[in-house]
Amino acid sequence: MAWTYLVVAGVLEIVWAIGLKYTEGFTKVVPSVITGVALVASMVFLALALRSIPVGTGYAVWTGIGAVGTALLGIVLFAEPATAARLGCIALIVAGIAGLKLVTPA
Repeated sequence: MAWTYLVVAGVLEIVWAIGLKYTEGFTKVVPSVITGVALVASMVFLALALRSIPVGTGYAVWTGIGAVGTALLGIVLFAEPATAARLGCIALIVAGIAGLKLVTPA
């Protein structure tokens, strides 16, 4: 269950990171509320996951999921560049996340 919590925390990190763009410096109420709720929920699920997953692994996977998801959504939603180098680096993060999952008991 801890890994499920960690994945949920990572997805919520993507929500709040992308939400920051839509808040326009926290001047838009609805995106600001959604961003704040997602941020708090992400931390709660991360804390639940860290009950049984080592903190170094949990934090690295959480930020990795957030980084990959946010980078991919930046490409899709905000027309950020999708160069081969950028996609290759995203793939390396995914490989790191998978590697940490494989070598971490829980």
